[in-house]
Amino acid sequence: MLRRTPLFGRKTRVTFTLPADRPAGVVSVVGDFNGWEPGLHELRRRRNGRRTVSVILPAGTHRFRYLATGGLWFDDDTADHIDDHGSIMHL
Repeated sequence: MLRRTPLFGRKTRVTFTLPADRPAGVVSVVGDFNGWEPGLHELRRRRNGRRTVSVILPAGTHRFRYLATGGLWFDDDTADHIDDHGSIMHL
């Protein structure tokens, strides 16, 4: 799930959230905003079992995917669009 919170200027805080039943192990959100580098934005488990991470992004279109332990790539069903190259969100 994606939650967008407008900030000052043309920036938005995007909170990436996965339900508790998503893949076990470490999960990172990777995308054009972090050079597709795993581990830079690792989702952390919360008390309710969900995992989240927040990233501040400039206005525009951003492409991303999730990467879980074992090399499992998956997309976000709540993204604005999903194509053969991953999830897309518009800010």
